[in-house]
Amino acid sequence: MKLKRLRFLFFAVPYFTVLIIMHSCMTFRMTPKEVNNFFESKQVSGSQHQYQFDGYDIHYAQSGDEHKPLVLFVHGSPGSLSAFIDFLADTALLDQALLIATDRPGFGYSRFGIAETSLEKQAAALKPILEKYKNNRPVILVGHSLGGPVIAQMAMDYPDLVGGLVFVAASIDPSLEPDELWFRAPLATPFLSWLLPRSFRASNEEIYQLEPQLENMLPRWKNVTCPVIFIQGMKDNLVDPGNAEFAKRMMTNASVELVTKDNMNHFVPWSDPQLIRNAILNLLERPEFAKK
Repeated sequence: MKLKRLRFLFFAVPYFTVLIIMHSCMTFRMTPKEVNNFFESKQVSGSQHQYQFDGYDIHYAQSGDEHKPLVLFVHGSPGSLSAFIDFLADTALLDQALLIATDRPGFGYSRFGIAETSLEKQAAALKPILEKYKNNRPVILVGHSLGGPVIAQMAMDYPDLVGGLVFVAASIDPSLEPDELWFRAPLATPFLSWLLPRSFRASNEEIYQLEPQLENMLPRWKNVTCPVIFIQGMKDNLVDPGNAEFAKRMMTNASVELVTKDNMNHFVPWSDPQLIRNAILNLLERPEFAKK
């Protein structure tokens, strides 16, 4: 009996040690103190805020002039506002806009680990930011990866609040979603989900539910009327590059510009941030917005 206990401890202790390390390290987020230190190191006057929505404390960071056009950055899965933190210190953008990066529900410090699988509810959770700065025209949304369908949902649901969209390697075509149900379905069960780090747990749950929601959005793409720029790397192994052509094909009532790069992968915010910066500046400088 003693030998069995020793064997159990021999295998169990390392296993649970690794599990604890994974849960603590794989958060994909900066602490509020780290965000403040970032702003201080960049000599940027930034701040952090929270508001309540449907049980979530939605957390976001902002920099720039509150009277200038709003640019809202929405991260992918898993992720947090830290994915776009460098943009909040970009001098070219700070000169022209109010910059906000938010933690989507279930990530960062917006009820970390508790996923919101509904795109409609995710869009509604971020609506208070749009309403707070509704006069900061134009309001431009930037969405990376799964942040792409979120900003699309926002444009569909709140067209009067959205003036432009920048999709970055966005997963929006349901027919191009990878067939991952064989492993995502078991990991979404209560029995196995607790084994995952909280960031991956939330990510798995929302990705598992994504395809049918994208299918529900199909009839509504024609309702997007604001200008769109879609940035896509042709060596993206996580999101099929065909999503860019889908955007061009489906948004028939919007001007859609495709920006592609042959040797670029999925992680555009880190590898090619200038493409995102240029897209934002492109929209901000358009004549139709200059008059507003």
